Amino acid sequence: MSNLSFSSFTLNGTDAQKFLQGQVTLNAEAMPENVSRYTAICDLKGRIHFGLWLKKINAESFFIVTTQDQAEEFAKHIKKYGAFSKMKLEETGTVFPSLNADTTDFSDSQTDISAWEIAAIQNGQAYIDQAIEGVFQPQELRLHQREGVHYDKGCYLGQEVIARLWFKAKPKAWLHAIQGTGTAPSQAEQLNKGVQVVNSTAFENGYIALVVARPEALAELEVTVLDLPESLSSDVARPQ
Repeated sequence: MSNLSFSSFTLNGTDAQKFLQGQVTLNAEAMPENVSRYTAICDLKGRIHFGLWLKKINAESFFIVTTQDQAEEFAKHIKKYGAFSKMKLEETGTVFPSLNADTTDFSDSQTDISAWEIAAIQNGQAYIDQAIEGVFQPQELRLHQREGVHYDKGCYLGQEVIARLWFKAKPKAWLHAIQGTGTAPSQAEQLNKGVQVVNSTAFENGYIALVVARPEALAELEVTVLDLPESLSSDVARPQ
């Protein structure tokens, strides 16, 4: 039985797109309509504070989903930074996830969240909740490979750090999927030096998890490294 749950919001108004463009890591102006994308609002250190599924209905209307434990803080953040923008954020209730190819969609129809967690991990769809806010940066989670980060857009929260890491450096650790025995480790737990848990859940006689890891550190663990989808299997660094 999963303890994970999700809250939905609408953001409507003439400034909705402009506001989001200065907040999230993806290019809100270039988003296709009616397609869900996972993206982030980062802190000034370039770490993901809020993870959110964002769907653009049109330039003045967006549908947003966060984990329920981030919902209250997220609403306060939007109202604080958007206080002088012509838009309105409204919480619209609990929603349920279903995997849709390389993304996740949400609806009012109840689904098996435990099954979604397993599928999300197997498909490399890392997600942020309260337990790991401020821990990971987008590139480490392969968020750019999920169309969740665009490095050629204008300024947004944490953009200077995130852009510097992309254009002038390479992450020392990045997202992998693993399968192990025993109890599922906790989020943010260090399995050893260089392997940190993002998401995990019980699976078969053990667990599966998404971890941010240095490959050499991962090789020291008694776990099976699972294949990620092709879109998430390339080098996380910027092509030279």
